[in-house]
Amino acid sequence: MKYFSLLLIIAYSLSANAHSNRTITPNDFTGSDTERIQAAVNAARGTTRKIVIPKGNSNGSNSWIIDRAILLPGNMTVILDNCTVQLSDSCRDNMFRSDNVGIGITHPEWSYNINIIGEGDVLLKGADNPRSTGDAYRTLTLAPENEKNRRVSYGSDAGKNGIKQTGDWRNNLIQIAYVDGIHLKNITIENSHAWAISFERTRNAGISDIRFKNPETISINGIQKKVYNKDGINLRHGCKYFSIHNITGINGDDLIALSSLDVAPFYHTHGDVNSYQITSTQWNGPEDDTEQIFITNCQTNYTGVAIRASDNASIHHVYINGIITKARPDTPAPYGGSPYTLLVGGKGYGQPSAQERIHHIYAMNLMGDGKSLILVESPIANCVFMNGIYTGIAPTAITYTIDKTETKNISEVNLVKN
Repeated sequence: MKYFSLLLIIAYSLSANAHSNRTITPNDFTGSDTERIQAAVNAARGTTRKIVIPKGNSNGSNSWIIDRAILLPGNMTVILDNCTVQLSDSCRDNMFRSDNVGIGITHPEWSYNINIIGEGDVLLKGADNPRSTGDAYRTLTLAPENEKNRRVSYGSDAGKNGIKQTGDWRNNLIQIAYVDGIHLKNITIENSHAWAISFERTRNAGISDIRFKNPETISINGIQKKVYNKDGINLRHGCKYFSIHNITGINGDDLIALSSLDVAPFYHTHGDVNSYQITSTQWNGPEDDTEQIFITNCQTNYTGVAIRASDNASIHHVYINGIITKARPDTPAPYGGSPYTLLVGGKGYGQPSAQERIHHIYAMNLMGDGKSLILVESPIANCVFMNGIYTGIAPTAITYTIDKTETKNISEVNLVKN
């Protein structure tokens, strides 16, 4: 009898291991593509903690169409296996979002260990005809090309009664916030509706091998429409301990933007759908500073890395090695050309950055052909800029729009204007 019981235990153990190690895919479930992917995530949440989105969809297509955000819990890995995932024309939401934040979530809790990993040729795309594009300060219009003096962006929802007429954080393709431990790797992103990837109050992140096909214009029924504020990667409010490596492509705005802004009294709360951030825009002290960011080997057709702080908010200890900005004849640059390869400062985001609130920025091996190589617009301190080659129109490789005497301990080493 005891041998029979032992056999039952062994059989149960083998069955449990097989269940825990099986591959969960959306093709295991029924419903729309969105429902099936979310069902796979939910099933993996308590078991394998991993799903695979394959190239082949069981509906017979080779793509997956998303109607609303796929919500990712902590301790979850999404493997994108040679697949194409696209927002539908009816979607007005992110493609992927950490599930701890969203509309009406006023007290988000920390989540841990989320991974989105591409294997092979992976493409994430915006809608063919998006309902909304741009940030929260953009009014939707069907003809942005005809608007000269307004902050606008294209959206098929423009002019519809009872439908929100401005953009917001839902236009960001991937939206992550309050996550400790995040990895994104080997993904191509095409035609995001605003920022391609946005992190808020996120820590311990590894981002690598991301390629952007994200110009400022998209084609709608053969007509070019403007889509504004198309940053590649955004780090906002309290992002710390990031490694960002091998980021390339075409962008309609900054390739990588680091922002720590204190724009009182114009705060938004957590979960406010009228905001450009999914979490509060209030700066709460050092916990909301951006720091310990490592950026290497990046290339873009437009602006490279932007470091922006306002008032008493701070960005510090940022390490940059290898940024190239080079105009492309096949893709007209926004606003008549790139204003910088590296921006340190930034204006127009609340009160100017206070003295020495941007500090310990170390940047080397920069190349650019825009309106400046390094643009300094705030009273920064303890920074080193080394090894730059500039082929643009400014008289020198580094340009100060403030009195240089307002800065402190700035080293300029081997910055060449060619």
